[in-house]
Amino acid sequence: MVGILAHLFDPLTLLAMMAGIGIVALFQNGGRALGRAFAALAPLLSADPAKDRDAARAALLKIDQVAQLRGLACTDRVKTANPFLTQAARKLANCEKTDQFELWAAQTLADRAQRHASARNVWLSIADAAPALGMAGTIIGLVGMFAGMDDPAKLGPSMALALLTTFYGVVIANIMAAPIAARLADLSERELAWQKEVADRMAAIARRENVPLRRASIREVA
Repeated sequence: MVGILAHLFDPLTLLAMMAGIGIVALFQNGGRALGRAFAALAPLLSADPAKDRDAARAALLKIDQVAQLRGLACTDRVKTANPFLTQAARKLANCEKTDQFELWAAQTLADRAQRHASARNVWLSIADAAPALGMAGTIIGLVGMFAGMDDPAKLGPSMALALLTTFYGVVIANIMAAPIAARLADLSERELAWQKEVADRMAAIARRENVPLRRASIREVA
């Protein structure tokens, strides 16, 4: 078994496959999206949108209380650990009109969705390109095998190339790239959902207060 697994690893063939797939993904999506796609691997396992949503809801209760007691201009005094919520509270406190906050929220969420989609599309491109390049390697291996029919010693390496490239294409597409793309899509959907909920509730708080959002003097929130 160990011997078979050892034969499945060919560094040069794997490196050539990865280089070809990387070039295809680069041409289809661009360098910025490619970098964003690999950066998205960091929070892939650690991200917890449900936990972030619950923390945001708890912070919104404090923001609502501050808005009622001290005015909208003091809502940015509520301390939160989430960057989006902190930015939203600061924007709410400094906008002069509710419409300005709603416009900012819509644009911010749209830009975030676009960034998420660009990272996910890179992994979808990899999932699409891997089997195609694997088949190309298979064809190259078969050509080499038929060209060397008069020399039996050349048949083994050519056949190995033909099979390994197909194997690498299947593994990269179905065990790596496609699951990563699906996970990123799920995280994006759940993250954008709670952030939209935050934006909508903040806008509702602003409309309820029905006063211009003016910067007030700095006050400490207990």
